[in-house]
Amino acid sequence: SENPSVTLFREYLRIDTVHPKPDYDAAVQFLERVGTNLGLACQKVEVCQGRVVLILTWQGTNPRLRSILLNSHTDVVPVFEEHWTYPPFEAVKDSQGNIYARGAQDMKCVSIQYLEAIRRLKTEGKSFARTIHLTFVPDEEVGGHKGMEMFVQRPEFKALNVGFAMDEGLASPSDTFSVFYGERSPWWIKVKCTGSPGHGSRFISNTAAEKMQKVINSFLAFRESEKQRLKSDSSLTLGDVTSLNMTMLEGGVSFNVVPSEMAASFDIRIPPTVDLKAFEEKVATWCRSAGDGVIYEFHQKCMDQHITSTEESDPWWKAFSGVCRDMKLQLKLEIFPAATDSRYIRAVRHPAIGFSPMNRTPVLLHDHNEFLNEQIFLRGIEIYARLLSALASVPPLPAEG
Repeated sequence: SENPSVTLFREYLRIDTVHPKPDYDAAVQFLERVGTNLGLACQKVEVCQGRVVLILTWQGTNPRLRSILLNSHTDVVPVFEEHWTYPPFEAVKDSQGNIYARGAQDMKCVSIQYLEAIRRLKTEGKSFARTIHLTFVPDEEVGGHKGMEMFVQRPEFKALNVGFAMDEGLASPSDTFSVFYGERSPWWIKVKCTGSPGHGSRFISNTAAEKMQKVINSFLAFRESEKQRLKSDSSLTLGDVTSLNMTMLEGGVSFNVVPSEMAASFDIRIPPTVDLKAFEEKVATWCRSAGDGVIYEFHQKCMDQHITSTEESDPWWKAFSGVCRDMKLQLKLEIFPAATDSRYIRAVRHPAIGFSPMNRTPVLLHDHNEFLNEQIFLRGIEIYARLLSALASVPPLPAEG
């Protein structure tokens, strides 16, 4: 009695693509099988050893027009099984229709919703001028460096002739649907402090720890100011402020030895409204103020701040928002607080929207007991079918002749 789309979703959830050893081959074989059954053309691109991007294509009636790209990632983050009510890779469905599995929200649901929306449209005999491509990419959960970041530089990506892209968003606990038109820039900074070593029984001057304390105080004072700014202004969302967290602290060899070096690592996410050069100068000032022998280095430094237009004059956004109005979907426009593969798509000058049709759903990506209700999932297929119909029917743009 289960809806076949739900059955397919649960089958995909049972494929173990969890880091650090995701079974990418099984995921690609499964998706290729579904795509072939739908009559979609299949192409596999190995962007580096062991990392394959699968492309499924529904050819449009006018291939010269720019295409619609539907992106999703196949990998999922690790789990702590002792905190789960049900095994995280069995896709158990409870009596309320909640499907529990790692990837239920992030983002295997969206992958299957794309495919099932296309199934519905093809069953209805629909065809569109614009080609629709689906890309299933690896390694998004570890930064996308061996996935979308490499793929967008390849000729196979350029050959897709992308006009507009959709990628993942977030669940929304309220009636509204979150739509993400930009992302914060992730900066991972490691600050190293060197100072005078010595015996733990003495008051050594100019120690690495004293400098590190000043560094940490400066970073965390800024963190508190941004936290209060978000708290005091109800119009702001998390994506509108800069988040900062100290995530690692290193140093020392023994209880009775004052170390000559200490290091702290910070995860910083900066909204596109912030001047990145000015922000780096702020970081440099914090380090200089801590004393000599304090340096910082970047382990990640995203400088792209492109955002996607949400003006009604934009033909892509007009098509997207028009469907949402017709379906009476309340949208909340936001900057994505973390990072998705959309940033790589925008960096090569293609508009991209982050959207996962999951309202009335707690945000559980990367959390214990991640789940999605089957009725919310099925409603998402209907939403995508309407969106694809509109987007793939956008009339030829001036640049397309």
